[in-house]
Amino acid sequence: MMLALGMFVFSLHTAAYQELQRQTDWRHASNSRIGVGPARQFVGRGEDTITLPGVILPELAGSLLSLDALRLMANTGKAWPMVEGSGHIYGLWVIESLSETKTLFFRDGTPRRIEFTVNLKRIDDDRIDLLGAGLGLDLLRGLL
Repeated sequence: MMLALGMFVFSLHTAAYQELQRQTDWRHASNSRIGVGPARQFVGRGEDTITLPGVILPELAGSLLSLDALRLMANTGKAWPMVEGSGHIYGLWVIESLSETKTLFFRDGTPRRIEFTVNLKRIDDDRIDLLGAGLGLDLLRGLL
């Protein structure tokens, strides 16, 4: 297992991502001042996003149904806990977008190669205690 997002497990059998790109922003308000540069004040953390680009090769690794499963999860509008295979807990994330590109087709139109990108946004504000609320993950709290 590389990573679990809710009940979906990223792996060689489902959809393996090639890299995990994470960007976290912090917000600093700016106030103009006369005769000097603007003053800045830290006002909190901003967006936290993860991008997972990957490739599915149905003949060798991955499943044609994996991206459909992710789309079904995204259609619910729910947040999903994300846990790395190493046990690292990332928090609660929503699927913001999913793109795919199919290439190298069989005669019947089935792709031999599917490149995908999943974009996720964190929504829990470091509240790991929410992971156990209604998600059946009380065991995760014991790991912290």
